[in-house]
Amino acid sequence: MEEYVGMPASHPASFRRWLQRRMADIIRPGRVHYMHGDAAGLDGEGRRYGGLPGGTPFGIRFVGFDKNGHMAAVADLHDSAAVKRVVLDECCHRRQVREGDSPDPASVPPEAITATCPVPAGAAHLICSVSDRPKAEAVRSALEGPLSERCPGLLVLTPPSCANFFDMEPASLFNWGRLEDL
Repeated sequence: MEEYVGMPASHPASFRRWLQRRMADIIRPGRVHYMHGDAAGLDGEGRRYGGLPGGTPFGIRFVGFDKNGHMAAVADLHDSAAVKRVVLDECCHRRQVREGDSPDPASVPPEAITATCPVPAGAAHLICSVSDRPKAEAVRSALEGPLSERCPGLLVLTPPSCANFFDMEPASLFNWGRLEDL
């Protein structure tokens, strides 16, 4: 649901590359739709991606979220655009260094194209995976709510069918007694 502006899929920090190597090459779905941050016309790329496939919602979306509970670089729960070009903040730059995708903050591209919050909520099936310990507070906030632009991760529970996968460390702060309420 995101890609750096100007970054080819072959770049080690490309989200397309990450998804292809860790998901698509393993589960081999029939079709995969990636955002192309290196497309010649990013406005057209946003319309293309936002309208896939054939103007209907995606069948399955794979998402994760950052330690601030965001699933993408911006959080506007009622955004009318499906895809936006955004300037990345310092937190995004530090995350890429911390996760080993970039050697230093200056090497992280300044902009990305990103799906807006309504996009994952419109999926028929949503699979959310979170694996980093620093994201434990975000997992707790997202699943215990309330849904807000400050922490929109609760959207992972809104599609008709959703599955959430959390490693034990990021799930360590969640009140497991609340599962019956979800």
